[in-house]
Amino acid sequence: MATLEIKDLHVSVETEDGAKEILRGVDLTVRSGEIHAIMGPNGSGKSTLAYTIAGHPKYTVTQGEVLLDGENILEMSVDERARAGLFLAMQYPVEIPGVSVANFLRTAKTAIDGESPKLRTWVKDVNEALERMDLDASFSQRSVNEGFSGGEKKRHEMAQLDLLDPKFALLDETDSGLDIDALRVVSDGVNRYHGRGDRGVLLITHYTRILQYIKPDYVHVFVAGKVAESGGRELADQLEANGYDKYVKAAAATR
Repeated sequence: MATLEIKDLHVSVETEDGAKEILRGVDLTVRSGEIHAIMGPNGSGKSTLAYTIAGHPKYTVTQGEVLLDGENILEMSVDERARAGLFLAMQYPVEIPGVSVANFLRTAKTAIDGESPKLRTWVKDVNEALERMDLDASFSQRSVNEGFSGGEKKRHEMAQLDLLDPKFALLDETDSGLDIDALRVVSDGVNRYHGRGDRGVLLITHYTRILQYIKPDYVHVFVAGKVAESGGRELADQLEANGYDKYVKAAAATR
């Protein structure tokens, strides 16, 4: 069983007024086979957590550890973290003009596995992954995310998840900007990945609508840079009914 452990994580970012602390002691453990949903208001640090785990240089870790199977990934480069088994689906996927989806996926797969996939079977694997995400095979010849709709970008990321098959998927507001049909397709992609039985998911979202399709084992309320409360699926229902107000007020009272 693989384990992703976040221990007393403090993270800051540089601003015009100096360093600003965003994460203030995050403790969270995700095991293979589990789905954890992180919910919270804007500015609470949810995306900072995902990007810090993935290794974005904008964020500085001032305290704490992030352990993948006991090894501190904060000492790894971004590509080393990916090879170790981490995958980040971004809220706003970047465009890469001139690089086709097919070449991008094959390069990523080669980097992670340490050897190139056999071309004959790889083309078949890519086309099947695209088809599962309701994307035409011709999609593989387009430049990565260039001219893609919001739904196409997110479905392309789920095709990446399918093909790269990491130990843990960090999904940063994957439901952002999706219509109902795209949300179902993307959710099916997450569930298919998780259904392999030994894969962990850390799902960051504002809303409960994606949780109608992806059933979390744990829900965490994230406020003011830390986990304010944890529970089961029923906690998401409470948040839908009552919002984050009581957590925001409680966090403000302790600062």
